[in-house]
Amino acid sequence: MYGYSVDAIGELKDEVDGDIYVSGSGTLVRAMLTDGLVDELHLFVYPVALGTGARLFDDSQVKFTLAQTHSYDNGVLHLGYRPAL
Repeated sequence: MYGYSVDAIGELKDEVDGDIYVSGSGTLVRAMLTDGLVDELHLFVYPVALGTGARLFDDSQVKFTLAQTHSYDNGVLHLGYRPAL
């Protein structure tokens, strides 16, 4: 099993011809956001408020610019963000 490595992910981004997707790992996404390794962030907002659960974002501050939106007939919103310059 491998641990999280900023350098390894940076090298992978340089080597891969295309996009790298991370889905379902809040811990990995938080680390990558903090280390500036995220080029785009796609959030799907569902019209349900549960009030409990793990937070995607911790106390670190990363600023984004809204790049795209899409709303679906079931009320779900897709929000696409890019890091603010």
